[in-house]
Amino acid sequence: MAAANPDFALVDLDGREHRLSDYRGKWVVVNYWATWCPPCLEEIPELVAFHDKHKDSDAVVLGVSMEKVAVEKLRRFVDENFVSYPVLPGSPNMDTVGPVRGLPTTYLVAPDGRLVARQVGGVTAAGIETFMNNSK
Repeated sequence: MAAANPDFALVDLDGREHRLSDYRGKWVVVNYWATWCPPCLEEIPELVAFHDKHKDSDAVVLGVSMEKVAVEKLRRFVDENFVSYPVLPGSPNMDTVGPVRGLPTTYLVAPDGRLVARQVGGVTAAGIETFMNNSK
């Protein structure tokens, strides 16, 4: 896995910079995905539900797009799919938190900044919550 306490700075679709370290004190779900990836599309509603439930209290989702795509096209996709969490345009070979060998890949960062889990393949809101609850 990557560094024990990873950090990155990426700019979202609205031009706002997000640093992983800005979210200390909260769980952070970093989801690497692409618009062309069927399992990625399947998990978006789960990630939206999780983010909406937790964003004002104990956790957030950051979606890192792993494809070269025009910002306007990505923004349209986000709007059409009701993605409520920040989407951060990335690039296909990027591994800001850890290796991304397949899509989707999701990393879970604990409130103290430690990287505590990685899942290659789809995730569910319930699965993330279970992991969080078992790690407290």
